[in-house]
Amino acid sequence: MLQDYKPHEIETKWQKRWDEEKIFEADPDNREKFLITVPYPYLNGNLHAGHTRTFTIGDAVARHKRMKGYNVLYPMGFHVTGTPLVGLSELIKKQESKTMEVYSKYHGIPRNILENLDTPDKIVDYFTVEAEKSMKSIGYSIDWRRKFTTTEEAYKQFIEWQFNLLYKKGYIVKGSHPVKWCPSDDNPVEDHDILHGEEANIVDYTLIKFKYDDVTIPCATLRPETVFGVTNLWVNPEIEYVKVKVKKDGEDKSEYWIVSKRTYTKLQYTDKNVEYIEDVPASSLIGIKVENPVTGDDVISLPASFVTDEYGSGIVMSVPAHAPYDYLALKDMYDKDLSGYGINKNPRDIQFISLIDVPEYGEFPAVEAVEEYGVVDQNDSRAEDATKAVYRKEFHNGVLKENTGKYANIEVSKIKDILTQDLIEQTIGEIFYEFSEPVVCRCGTPCVVKMVRGQWFLNYSDPEWKKNVYRCIDQMDIIPPEYRNEFKNKVDWIKDKACARKKGLGTRLPFDRQWLIESLADSTIYMAYYIVRKFVQENFTPEQMVPEMFDFVLLGKGNLEDVAEKSGIDKDILEQMRYEFEYWYPVDLRSSGKDLVPNHLLFFLFHHVAIFDEDKWPQAIAVNGFVSLEGEKMSKSKGPLLTLNDAVDNYGADISRVYILSNAEQTQDADWRSSGIEATRKQIERFHNFAREILNSGVSQNKESELHQIDRWILSRLQHYIMDTNDALDAIKTRNALQNSFFFLSNDIKWYQRRGGEKLLYDILDTWVRLMSPFAPHICEEIWESMGNKEPEFVSLAPYPEHDPELIDNTAELGEELISNTLSDIEEIIKVTKINPKKIVIYTSPKWKNESYKMALKMHNEGNLNIGNLMKDLMKDPVIKSYGKEVQKFVQKIAPNITSMDRKKFDKIYNSDLDEESVLKENLRFFEKETGCTVEIDNADNPQYDPDNKSRYAAPLKPAIYIE
Repeated sequence: MLQDYKPHEIETKWQKRWDEEKIFEADPDNREKFLITVPYPYLNGNLHAGHTRTFTIGDAVARHKRMKGYNVLYPMGFHVTGTPLVGLSELIKKQESKTMEVYSKYHGIPRNILENLDTPDKIVDYFTVEAEKSMKSIGYSIDWRRKFTTTEEAYKQFIEWQFNLLYKKGYIVKGSHPVKWCPSDDNPVEDHDILHGEEANIVDYTLIKFKYDDVTIPCATLRPETVFGVTNLWVNPEIEYVKVKVKKDGEDKSEYWIVSKRTYTKLQYTDKNVEYIEDVPASSLIGIKVENPVTGDDVISLPASFVTDEYGSGIVMSVPAHAPYDYLALKDMYDKDLSGYGINKNPRDIQFISLIDVPEYGEFPAVEAVEEYGVVDQNDSRAEDATKAVYRKEFHNGVLKENTGKYANIEVSKIKDILTQDLIEQTIGEIFYEFSEPVVCRCGTPCVVKMVRGQWFLNYSDPEWKKNVYRCIDQMDIIPPEYRNEFKNKVDWIKDKACARKKGLGTRLPFDRQWLIESLADSTIYMAYYIVRKFVQENFTPEQMVPEMFDFVLLGKGNLEDVAEKSGIDKDILEQMRYEFEYWYPVDLRSSGKDLVPNHLLFFLFHHVAIFDEDKWPQAIAVNGFVSLEGEKMSKSKGPLLTLNDAVDNYGADISRVYILSNAEQTQDADWRSSGIEATRKQIERFHNFAREILNSGVSQNKESELHQIDRWILSRLQHYIMDTNDALDAIKTRNALQNSFFFLSNDIKWYQRRGGEKLLYDILDTWVRLMSPFAPHICEEIWESMGNKEPEFVSLAPYPEHDPELIDNTAELGEELISNTLSDIEEIIKVTKINPKKIVIYTSPKWKNESYKMALKMHNEGNLNIGNLMKDLMKDPVIKSYGKEVQKFVQKIAPNITSMDRKKFDKIYNSDLDEESVLKENLRFFEKETGCTVEIDNADNPQYDPDNKSRYAAPLKPAIYIE
């Protein structure tokens, strides 16, 4: 007997049973395998709602595949390398107030425990235990024999093997490249190390060197071609400027530059030797004439408060013909008294220089865009829209004019690299690297772009390597499909990435042990290590994991006897590992959050194509969106934060699972709201109560007895939901899957019971509990057991429902739609008119309308339905013709309705032989019970009682209604 619904009791019971029976421990057998992995979590905090979404999607897919008969492996590890844990331990050691508050308040760590997490090792030990407990508490079907942390000695051996292999293949190179750098840690930073600016890219600006006497005034731009249209420079009177001596590495010649103090700091991290000379007052830079190094024109410098020292040199070149902000700033200065800056010239007299032909605009695109968007001044938010519009149209459709000399007629989209290279060769331009947005390290220090000398890089720019990655993307499934281009774009743009650092946790670079391998670089092919991990410790030590062992097990290279002798590992164990790798690999699905597309998922592809043969390349990637909390972005380091533990503690595992899976689809972002999770809790309770009512009533399977229309209807509807749920799960559309398997089906069961259906309730429950098992496994196990099922003992191992086409009954479905819609129409009329009905007459459609409708359906099925053709054929029937203009009105109404129908609905109507009058008469008692009055069914061809002539409105599937 099914007891009251107590989520935590039920969930603890079944998690213990699963664990005892080891039902999720997967070993090779004769079934088709399915290896699904999700990114292992970074352990600098408790798992949160973002993890909950990604991991629960993975688990629902794993459970579905397992019930579909696949041998499913869903493994998990823990990521701890890099600098974040070092930084966190230092903050805890200092008892830093914000850190202590966030980790006690949001992560739920008791203060007395938190205070002791003052070394990276202690943090790893604590969060490893907590993360596993959290994942078990929500019911993930993980094979925990394969867990590891990325600082384990065995894993380090695996990473060293991988990097030696990449190095030998020429994919790891040494050189000077721009990297994200933390000045405090004196280390490159990657996405896991960043507090703010995770999405930032390194952007290459062109520095153009304007001349003032013997001094260079460099201006940074992303559009070097606009140098031909410069009318003035902008200098901010509030910025602090300095004069510095600059000498590039390897060159004898030095130059004197004037830049902002902030830029001087940035320059010290480039490939230049920079020496401070003196401060330069901003006022001394305003009103001066400088020489445009490209055109030779003298241009004046003007004051502008909008200039920032955040990007570039703190001095900006102005191109008012093509840059809306420049035009607006100049316009705001018209007729102003600038004599305080020693400027007597009226900015109104400055002549704009047009240098780009673009079809959408005339001579001065910036001016036209400002007018088009109604921009008032430079502080108007619409100025940004105008700027984007001009830049987009000029980039895609613009061509340089004659006044650009030898660059005339070159497309704007192709000019940047050509012109920049020319400027560099003429020593009047340089590359200057900046972030696309500010970047802050987890230690709190603003990061800089550093040109690192002697740094080790993964040579992702290698064209042959990229070519193989493109091929991998082309032959794998990308979910959703539109992300295929996103991946290809990321491959297009990716450049060499720093793969080593001097500080943090991790594995030493095997060929240069003063460096540690960077934390994203060591997280690319670890899915292969899950297969090896099961054998470690029981069968051999990390020291025995020599490169030859990995070559043999993962690549099939080497002689078994030689490898056994070299490693000291038993030959049987080596052969078993090789067999299991061959069985499980490749990864069938990698499911992950969309924030990992430009980094981890990309590197995952690069490293697999570099190391493994093509038959071991990944088969599919699925991408999901983020999770916010009550509309606010969550943050592990600042809050707000909803941990997985909090969700399960407050609502239970199944409710949390169903809510997060039904909240949003694929790459849409989910928003966790208390109102939404409460609604889900009530739905799950109703599911439990329904099961309890059925089981406590003592009913059993009843499919073989005589079925009425309502029984045939629910069986038919069930087949659609089974089919749509399976299709949705195959496409990783969990929201759609739950809509069909839970919410829509729940509504149909209510209708079935309202209509008096009862003989199939047990059969429905038997299907429903299996259908829901991937989403809410604990409550489904409880119901499954209460149903007395022993083979199999667990619903998690039961066959997933498959639809039966033989049970799809279009006529029954259409009949129930007729009944439901007719009842709704009656209720709506009563509601609007406020009538207290004594008698209701329902008029079915006349024969001529039915025949006309059938003909219209037939013509549409044959692909030739239009009003003219339909009228021509109908007029051949003398009976139909006798209704004259009524036929034309009817046809004009039904033809567009039929042509706009979705295919499913059309097929249902077209393939049905519904007798509307019979169906309505058979269900007369139902209508009388629902309306509380006498109900009669009449035919519009010859109505017995029609005082208001309502029967004339009757149409196929739309009876007319008279209420007395």
